[in-house]
Amino acid sequence: MRAAAILGLGCSPKELRPFQAEGKIEWRMGMPASGDEADVILLFGGDGTIHRHLGQLVRLGLPVLVVPAGSGNDFAGSLGLRRVRDSLAAWRRFCGGEAQVRSIDLGVIFAMESAGGAPFDKLRAGSSTIAQGRSAPHEPRYFCCVAGVGLDGEVSRRANRLPRWLRGHGGYVLSLAPTIFTFAPLPMKILTPREGHEVDSRGVWITRSDQPTLLAAFANTPLYGGGMKIAPRAKMDDGLLDVCIVGGVDPFKLFCMFPTIYSGGHLSIKEVEYFQATRVRVETEYPLDVYADGEFVCRTPVEVGVEHAALKVVTR
Repeated sequence: MRAAAILGLGCSPKELRPFQAEGKIEWRMGMPASGDEADVILLFGGDGTIHRHLGQLVRLGLPVLVVPAGSGNDFAGSLGLRRVRDSLAAWRRFCGGEAQVRSIDLGVIFAMESAGGAPFDKLRAGSSTIAQGRSAPHEPRYFCCVAGVGLDGEVSRRANRLPRWLRGHGGYVLSLAPTIFTFAPLPMKILTPREGHEVDSRGVWITRSDQPTLLAAFANTPLYGGGMKIAPRAKMDDGLLDVCIVGGVDPFKLFCMFPTIYSGGHLSIKEVEYFQATRVRVETEYPLDVYADGEFVCRTPVEVGVEHAALKVVTR
């Protein structure tokens, strides 16, 4: 068997040694150039490392074993690989022909042509290129966990400025606490395809949410931000995005509801809307940062969708 190992930032070859001890395996370091050069890929790192390699991983079509070794490991956790020893157990089963290989979905972000910072009322009037159904020829960007606009983007931006060791020990939460009291809800419009219609160049969309919004999250997995269950009903193989929209909430109430995100209890709060969709569009008054898996992707307006069974993963 041939295996390729990809080491993320901060990972060293010594972390690979327990995996190399299993059986007679031909190893190579780095991403294979084609699917003919390896039978499986081991990726050591966190959500950001996975995010940066997703396009190539999808193209290769090889099974991927994620080893949680980053500052944020929500994707691995959603696969049941919460510790390195979980991945090692899965690897031993894979080498013995017993491990499960699943095909899972990935989220996809399409950056759209903006209206050059046009006011939101003009977007509502249909003057924007997104409203006219004309998308820019930008390459789509895959994400494995959650994409977000609003508060999530600001928190991710602050967390990414922290030292790596601090990001891995509650950096998202440390960045969230002060942001709650300074971030104001922003005009945001969320649109979904009209039921029973395929989206085409004419743009058969309906408005699902049109209000001042603190956060819009588009989830492929239940977890993000270091274990927060922002989308507790999300499944990685149902061909759907789970959408969580948090409207205008008083900062103190938001601070008090924050612990409920770890259990999914935030869905019972009246300012929170939760639904599933195959695709969504996001329009904002002015371009806002879009983050996915903790990484900056682009700015609004965007379309977010899901590619069913896009990635093969090794699980326990």
